[in-house]
Amino acid sequence: MKLKLTETGRKTTQREIKLESHILKKLSIQISLSGLSFCILNSADTKVDYLKRIDFKNKLTPEAVLDHLKKAIAEESLLREHFDSVLVIFQNDLSNLVPAEYFNEEHSADYLKFSSKIIKTDFISHDTIAANNSVNVFVPYVNINNYVFDVYGEFEYKHASTILMEHALKEEQGAEDDKMYINVAPFHYEMVVVKKGQLQLYNTFEYDTKEDFIYFILFAIEQLQLDPETLIVKLTGIIEKDDALFNMLYTYIRFVEFDKPSQSFTFDSIDINASKHQHTLILNSFNSCE
Repeated sequence: MKLKLTETGRKTTQREIKLESHILKKLSIQISLSGLSFCILNSADTKVDYLKRIDFKNKLTPEAVLDHLKKAIAEESLLREHFDSVLVIFQNDLSNLVPAEYFNEEHSADYLKFSSKIIKTDFISHDTIAANNSVNVFVPYVNINNYVFDVYGEFEYKHASTILMEHALKEEQGAEDDKMYINVAPFHYEMVVVKKGQLQLYNTFEYDTKEDFIYFILFAIEQLQLDPETLIVKLTGIIEKDDALFNMLYTYIRFVEFDKPSQSFTFDSIDINASKHQHTLILNSFNSCE
């Protein structure tokens, strides 16, 4: 029988090694009113076994999104397997960042009501962002959560902006320059601005045209007194070099580049039709949930 010596010096059998690999199979599902993304990771060797993005032609309701989610899971047998951890990522504009020292869970609705359209029956949750000692208050879609629980049992959920901010703050720790992270979806984009390692802004903006797209970026640059000649913009999501959005951005910003996940992944059996930076957010979710 082959043996493996662990870091602690304890010998493990081949059966234990096989079991260790099995319990590292993870699923992340990204939920947006403009689309869905799925990723299955065997984190024993950071190999992505399944990766798919579904963009909707129009912005939908949470009820319609649930129908698409049910259809996607029903049509893909890999998504109906057993997973040792499941993470749901809610990507919407129903979130707000609060300094941890001022956060009181009993007043969660108050942190959202002036910046987001919420109703009394909305369930409100929150994530903790240790990197800057803050709390991200947000509204998940309860109908989605109920369905995911029925399919997979116990699972975790986070807001997409939590993952974006954690990634940006980790990447910019100790940095001396200014960065703007932009994650582009079909009808909106998220923006994170970090100046010399400190978070300055998170927000989400809707757009219909390339002029809408650039307007909010330039407005943020002006309000935060950033220099478009030195600012570095890092892009993820559905934006490609030389498309209309990229060209509009590059007209005004000197340094524009595509961001990549915080860690390396292998895609041995995955046919990725789109550029890998389109999947950066969901890939970074595996770092976020550790």
